[in-house]
Amino acid sequence: MLAAMPTAPSAASRDEPVIRDRGDACPGALRLHPADDGYLARVRLPGGLLDTAGALALAEAADRLGDGHLELTSRGNVQLRGLADGCGAALAQLLDGAGLLPAPSHERVRNIVATPLAGLDGSGHGEVLPWVAELDRLLCASARAAALSGRFLFALDDGRGDVAALDPDITLSRRPAARALL
Repeated sequence: MLAAMPTAPSAASRDEPVIRDRGDACPGALRLHPADDGYLARVRLPGGLLDTAGALALAEAADRLGDGHLELTSRGNVQLRGLADGCGAALAQLLDGAGLLPAPSHERVRNIVATPLAGLDGSGHGEVLPWVAELDRLLCASARAAALSGRFLFALDDGRGDVAALDPDITLSRRPAARALL
């Protein structure tokens, strides 16, 4: 009986293309996704970086508009769940006030992961966090980048291979002597 069941797209070989018959349905902070427990919002945090104002805004959004919980995704983003229908404007205002929506037209394409311990533990080839801010700035400034899928992933790796192992679409990896490999 199991042999007759179709292979799920996630279980397909990496050599075979996965064909989706619908557009990009990836949720964002401004594109809420319906779920069993209400609506879901995914807030992109380039490089997983979050300042105090951003953390407070996310906590307030979760408490006031959602189920009170924040979920950290494998890409270093934050999900809010249990959001009520019609809360999008209030959520956008909270996030924008905390600097979490620098380019609303690009908010779903700001998928940037970075080596968390780069430059801190003596492994790898140095710091990559300054690259996060610059890549995010360049993405938000590019009209063409707004057309990227919400699943398109950029990785900034310090050379140890930790985020490169996430199978990103584009990887910039630090190398010795202030060099990098794209």
